[in-house]
Order: sequence, then C-alpha cells, then structure tokens
Amino acid sequence: MSSTIPTCNRDVMNNHYAMIDGMLTVAEAIQVAISKKVNILVVNKRNQHDEYGMVLMSDIARKVLAKDKSPERTNIYEIMIKPVFSVSADMDVRYTARLFERFNINKAPVIEAGNILGFVAYDDIVLKGMMKP
Repeated sequence: MSSTIPTCNRDVMNNHYAMIDGMLTVAEAIQVAISKKVNILVVNKRNQHDEYGMVLMSDIARKVLAKDKSPERTNIYEIMIKPVFSVSADMDVRYTARLFERFNINKAPVIEAGNILGFVAYDDIVLKGMMKP
C-alpha cells in the first residue's frame, strides 16, 4: 500500500468566484462578474436550510442572450443551477475527476462545514494536482 499523501481538493482549488443574491438581475450580476474578474457566480443561501446556486457565463449566454430575454428584466434565480453538485475539501482529486466524468461537469464548489471554500475544475486538478511534488 502506498504511503504517499493524496492531493485533495483543498490543495488545488481556486477562489475565482463571487457571491451574489438570487434577486439580482442578470445585468447586475454581469457587472459583479466584470468588477471582480470572475466567470463563476455563486448564489448565496437564503437561510440555513437552503442550498447554494451557481450561474456561469455560459448559462447567461444560453438562457438569456440566446433566448432574447432582457438581462435587465431577468433575475438570477430564474436561470441559476440549484442545488449545485459539490465536493468535499478533503476528497482526493482523482475521485473528483471521476465524479466530473460520471456526471459530465467540469467544475464544482469545494465545501467544508457547509461553506464554500473555493472551486475546483479539471484545469486545477491537472495543472496543480498532477504537478505537485
């Protein structure tokens, strides 16, 4: 049995996201994304029993722009992904990659004690995880 310490999601995650409220309009959310230089928007929980939501720029393109909806009249809660598929901070990145493949996703929030610590994506796993000394 190998004695090497596995690379965990917490070791490779990034913090390139912004928290927003689901009541924001898409136009307001785009301004947040631009000002914070992110392409992942996390919709905060409304209460302790709620779940996080997520909006990617591709969601806005597909669900608002492609359908000719007004970004000023469409709220984030109308287009967000909720609940979000998340991974544990201490999960081995090899298992994260397997989950991504199985469920056809490419990024997920890293959760610890019910809070988002960051995000992990295939890029992070390959570029940071596989090159770890």
